[in-house]
Amino acid sequence: MKFSIAKTEIEISYFLLCLVAISLILGVFRDALCAVLAILIHESGHLLMMKRFGYFPKRIKIAPFEIVITDDKRPERQLAQNLLIIFFGPAANFICFLLLYLLYLLGIEKLLPLAAANLSVGLFNLLPVMSLDGGQLLYLLLCRKHTPDRSSRLVYRITFLILFPTLALGFLVLFHSHYNFSLLFVCAYLIFALIVRQEKYD
Repeated sequence: MKFSIAKTEIEISYFLLCLVAISLILGVFRDALCAVLAILIHESGHLLMMKRFGYFPKRIKIAPFEIVITDDKRPERQLAQNLLIIFFGPAANFICFLLLYLLYLLGIEKLLPLAAANLSVGLFNLLPVMSLDGGQLLYLLLCRKHTPDRSSRLVYRITFLILFPTLALGFLVLFHSHYNFSLLFVCAYLIFALIVRQEKYD
């Protein structure tokens, strides 16, 4: 499903819409909604900082486990601007977590799942894994001392060092919980994206 807002093309995956329908049927819509809201808050942080520096993406694709923002202006911006744009995604989650948690402490207990979702999304995205914000931050910092190709290779190596222990942790969570496969599934998805896309940052 595609539509445009101003000069930005928005594409929403039909698979995402199917997952929303399935979550309604399985009765896990509240948890899924909290996760989606946390992801939207995260990406809004990136977009707000991009807008602050006078840029806005041409295309945004919303898929089940990621939101892809096409940013053609990254090579033209200063390093500090790119670092702020990338970091403000997790920062937006942490700010929302603090606000929601304070409201929870004041007695609004229904906000705790959304607060936890924001904290989880923020921390997860800071992992030094290619395609996550932590990996992009690491790549940009490495480029200050190394060539883009060498920096990319270093991030790939660190990504595998992080993902495979996390994948093992996902199996442990799966077997020691009521079949909670979310961490396992996300790790498998990231490994698949890493192998298939061969992502570059430049």
